[in-house]
Amino acid sequence: MSKIALFGATGTLGSRILDEALRRGHSVTAVVRDPAKIDRDDAGLTVVTGDVLDPESVAAHAGGQSAVVSAVGGGDGPGHIATIKPSAESLVAGIRTLGAGAPRLILVGGAGSLRNPDGSQVWDAEGLPEFLLQIMHAHGDALDYCRTVDDVRWTSLSPAATIEPGERTGTYRTATEDLIVAEDGSSRISAEDYAVALLDEIERPQHIGERFTVGY
Repeated sequence: MSKIALFGATGTLGSRILDEALRRGHSVTAVVRDPAKIDRDDAGLTVVTGDVLDPESVAAHAGGQSAVVSAVGGGDGPGHIATIKPSAESLVAGIRTLGAGAPRLILVGGAGSLRNPDGSQVWDAEGLPEFLLQIMHAHGDALDYCRTVDDVRWTSLSPAATIEPGERTGTYRTATEDLIVAEDGSSRISAEDYAVALLDEIERPQHIGERFTVGY
């Protein structure tokens, strides 16, 4: 079983990643700003106070772990701009100090930079609201940064175009740069199955040093 440090464990995706990791018997250290927000007492769960934007805090909680997962968000568009790329930079900086035995890093990414079947990118669609474009490009900037990193084992997992709470089916398809689209033209994944895919990647690494995406 893996030892996982999870930043952003209280969010929509982070909470489901936490559930899936504990379900599989992994040991999880949930690193949060306010431990009172996690009101559960699961075997294998440790809750600590930390700051994803502080490389020293990252290093303190990443040491001895098998993987560090970042599911942090930023609320609105400006919040994502202030959080997503800076947190990726902080996580890399902190993990980098741990040397050869450092854990791998898995980032919750965005769908905006994925390619549509017609070759355009998701964020090129007409009529997208500014706040959503800001969120998409914040994730795109973080991915661009990660692609400059060759001394930390990083992976970014982009969701389908639509991701929301739903059913855990345990089934999904993966790709790297292309948006996964179903026969009916939809592109979606439940938050629960996104978490399944992320934990599968921790247990059976396939995408170190690259982005991949998941959908039905």
